[in-house]
This record gives sequence, C-alpha cells and structure tokens, in this order.
Amino acid sequence: MAGYFAYVWIAAVGFISAVAGGEDWTGGMELSEREMLFAVLEAVSSDRDWRDPDADPCAPGASWPGVDCATGSDGRLHVTRLAFGAPLSPTCKPAATFPAPLFSLPHLQSASFYACFRTRETRLAVPDNASAPLQQLSLRSNPALSGPIPAGISGLRSLRVLTLSQNGLRGRIPESMSELAGLVHVDLSYNALSGPIPAGLASRLRALVGLDLSYNALSGPVPAGIGAMAALQKLDLSRNALAGPVPAGLVGLGSLTFAALGGNRLTGPLPPGLWKLVNLQYLILEDSPIRTELPAELGRLKNLQELRLANSGLWGQIPDSFSGLGNLTTLSLQNNSLSGSIPPALGKLPRIYHLNLSGNSLRGEVLFNGSFLRRLGRNLDLRGNAGLCVGPAPCAVTARLDLPLCGELARNATADQHRLPQELAAIAGGGDRSLTLLRWLLPLTACAFLF
Repeated sequence: MAGYFAYVWIAAVGFISAVAGGEDWTGGMELSEREMLFAVLEAVSSDRDWRDPDADPCAPGASWPGVDCATGSDGRLHVTRLAFGAPLSPTCKPAATFPAPLFSLPHLQSASFYACFRTRETRLAVPDNASAPLQQLSLRSNPALSGPIPAGISGLRSLRVLTLSQNGLRGRIPESMSELAGLVHVDLSYNALSGPIPAGLASRLRALVGLDLSYNALSGPVPAGIGAMAALQKLDLSRNALAGPVPAGLVGLGSLTFAALGGNRLTGPLPPGLWKLVNLQYLILEDSPIRTELPAELGRLKNLQELRLANSGLWGQIPDSFSGLGNLTTLSLQNNSLSGSIPPALGKLPRIYHLNLSGNSLRGEVLFNGSFLRRLGRNLDLRGNAGLCVGPAPCAVTARLDLPLCGELARNATADQHRLPQELAAIAGGGDRSLTLLRWLLPLTACAFLF
C-alpha cells in the first residue's frame, strides 16, 4: 500500500511541476493542439458546441464521430484523422469554409471533406511552410471550393493519396506537386484546371499507381516522360483538350490496367507495341481524331475487357485477331470508316454483352447465330452500314437489327409481298388450299403482328 501512495505522490508532483513550468496539459492533449482542432471543427461544422469545457475528443473513453486519436511517441494522445460530410462523420454547415489551421495539427495523418463547401466560396489554403505529416488529403464534391491548387502543397512531403475531385478548382497544376515523390494516388478530376500537364508530374512521381486528371480543360501534349511511371495501373486523361500524338511512352507502362485518353485532340497512329500491355483491361480512346488503321495487335491483349474506339477516324477492316479477346465484354467501334465484313468469330466471344459497329462502311452478311443475337438483344447495334444484310433468322431478331435481307431472300420477300393480297383472298374462300396457304403466310406475317 505504501508503494501505491508513493506512486500517486510522484505523479502529483510531476503534474504540479509541469503546470508550474508552463507546460500545456489537458489530461493528455496539449492545449495548443486542442485549440487548433476546435478552430478546424468550428470552421466546418456546427453539430455541437465544440468548446464545451468538458469536451476532449482524445480523452480516454471519448468517442467523437469523424475524429480519431492515437498515442504519440511522447506518450500523449493526438488527433490523427478528421472526416467531415461522410456518413458517421460531422455534418458540414451551410457556410463552411476550408479550415487553414488544418495543416498546423502536428500529428494529423488523414483529412477528408465530402460535399462540405457548397454555397460560400472558399479556397484550399496551404501555407508555404506546411509540414503536417498528412498522408491522405481528400476533398470531393465541393462546388464552392475554387481558386488554384496552391504551390505550398509541396510541403506535405508525407502525402501518399491526394484526392481533389469534383470541386471548382481552376488554374494550372503546380509544378511543385512533382516534389511529392511519395504520392501513390492523385485524383484531380472534374474541375476546371487548365494549362499543360507538368512534365515533372509524369517523370518524377515514380511511385504513382493511379493518376486521374479527367474532365478538366488541360491542353498541350501528354508528357513524353509518362513511360517512366512503371508502377502506374490507372491512367485517366479523358475529356480535356490535350493535343499531339498518342504518347509512345504508353507501351512502357507494363502494370497498366486502365487507360482512358478519349475526348481529346490526340492523333494517331497508335504507338506500336501496345500488345506488350499484358495487364490492360480497359482501353478507351473514343472521340479523338486518331485517324489510323485499326491495329490488329490489339487482338493480343488477352485480358482486355472493354475496347472503346468510337468516333476516332479509324479505317480498315475489323481484324480477325479480335476473336481471341476471350475476356472482352464491350467493343465500341461505331462512327468510324471501317470496311469489309464482320468476322463471324466475334459472335463466339463468351463474355461480350455490348457490341456497337454502327455508322461504318461494313458489308456482307451478318453471320452471328441466333443464340448470340438473342443474348445481346438491343446491346447489338449494326445500323448505318449500307452494305450489311441478314440471312434467315427469327423475325424478332431481324426486326431488331434493322437490316435488310440478303440476296435471294430479299428478292423472294419482295415477290411474297406482291402475292400476299391474292393469297389472302384465296384463304377467304376456305378449303384445304386455305390451310396450306395459312401455313405459308404465318412466318411471313408474324413480325407484322409482333412489331
């Protein structure tokens, strides 16, 4: 028992000494850190009175939604994560503004703001001397978050994940972002960013796994150094105003699974060697003036699930090699200048459910079997190819394809149309001949009743 009282006495003396020495003490959290936390909370949310004298989010047993604490190397509890706007997190008040003190929290590792800044215009404020140990910063769906991405963001040297998507950000992507060598994921999509993609962003961020700059107003060429991003798995540069050739560096991205560069002003030809992207599952280059022959080597991408090259000025024939794309689910080649026949083997692709070849110059008979035609249904579009025709098939299928009958079938159908009024009159007379004629007429007229 004497030992226990001695321990209490020592602890009490230590506490009194700390206070007498001017050290901040609130039961575990330093007063200065607590004050910065409350400033952040008050700028964003009005869910409660954050400055309640008895409130301590890091006190033992405390549980504040959206606020996580952890014990630091100094033995104290510190705020390590803040989340606003998402389920089970503090809601954001109508006049919320971005909290500048956020980057002064000395132990904060993760901060996220979802649909917080919607009415009152605010800016992402990162001081030039920012040194917070943030590893993840996420601001999504904040239409009132405007202005440029500050150059001071390069001070967040511990950053691994940067998500600034669906905001109102404008201006150029700062070159200083290329100093964040530890970045693994960058998503700046759905803003109004302009200017070129910084060259250093492609050549220096070697650890990057995901890069999404889609739906902005970026211009200029795709940086040549993009081939140095050996770890890259997702590249989305779609729906910008990028110009110049499709970058040859693409073929060096051996880990790539998703590549979307459509909706730009990129030109062809496609760089040779794309077949080397053995992990590629999605290739999206639609709505760009590529103007090149559809390369047969794309048929060697055995893991490809979606190939979207619509409205890209492609010409030539659909390669027979495409019949080897056993994992393909979507093939969109509409509104190009493709010619020749449709390879019948496309109808044997086991996983395809969407095939659009409309608006080309394809010719010949469509040789897909009835099972394939029924499986795709309205997800098969062959319209706008004046030279295509169909052979014998159930009328429900042929009517859906909106294609004429081929050769002799078409001539016979025309003759049948002329005979139809006469035979109907004969049926009205009754007798065995009427029964025979009905058997002949039923297949001919079934589509008229169904469609």
